[in-house]
Amino acid sequence: MLRAKKLLKRRIRRRKMKIELGSAGTSGLGYPDGLKKCNELGIGMEVEFTYGVRMSDSDAKKIGDEARRLGVKLSVHAPYYVNLASKDKVKLAASKERILQSCERGHSLGAKYIVFHPGFYQGRDEEEVYKIIKEGIVDLLKEVKRNKWDVFLAPETTGKGSQFGDLDELLRLVKETGCSICVDFAHLKARNNGKIDYDEVFLKLKGLGHIHAHFSGIEWTAKGERKHLITDAKDILELVKYIKKYGLDVTIINESPDTFGDCVKSLKIIDEMK
Repeated sequence: MLRAKKLLKRRIRRRKMKIELGSAGTSGLGYPDGLKKCNELGIGMEVEFTYGVRMSDSDAKKIGDEARRLGVKLSVHAPYYVNLASKDKVKLAASKERILQSCERGHSLGAKYIVFHPGFYQGRDEEEVYKIIKEGIVDLLKEVKRNKWDVFLAPETTGKGSQFGDLDELLRLVKETGCSICVDFAHLKARNNGKIDYDEVFLKLKGLGHIHAHFSGIEWTAKGERKHLITDAKDILELVKYIKKYGLDVTIINESPDTFGDCVKSLKIIDEMK
């Protein structure tokens, strides 16, 4: 048994990591200049529909065409106003519609991952909420298939204990529905009072193939996430070391207040690690 563990560790060390970086939005540059900036840095971009899907389908196609021309990979973050476990049927229907609008625009953009915060417990049993959200995701996946949208639904690990979306819950959804996942490492840290066991996290992620992820600095309270911060170089280095250790294929979207600056910082650290 001990020999087998040693052999596994050697195989992990020999694997080559593959890390792609991306900016959360354009940092106020707008899409033409934002995409050019991503092209210059060699990074992707997550299109942020933070407060609503306020992009026409024709504009999405134009932006997608320009991104492809520049070699910039895109993903989408659906609006924050989503709760697939809402007790209010009107809010539940609106949540599903916002995710589906994001999927439609994502397809036109050529984006693959459609990231969203899945929902809230609202004082209910965790298993009850899991079943409600699972049912919602199954319904959404049927609509994605029916419309032939070439996208992956990616519920995101959330940063507060009041929110549905710890890593185990989302991995269970992946297994039982076939959806994808977005692993927000900063949220996992905030959800656990500033602590994260990367060995435990990456062993759970090992069989997923490509991993879409978010990262940034994070401020938290006893209730969890408070706000995103500039990413400290030592935190980037720690994450990259573990990605290298497990030889994973990861896209990391930086969500700090200075997303381009933190991507440059990350690129330098990754280059030094190689």
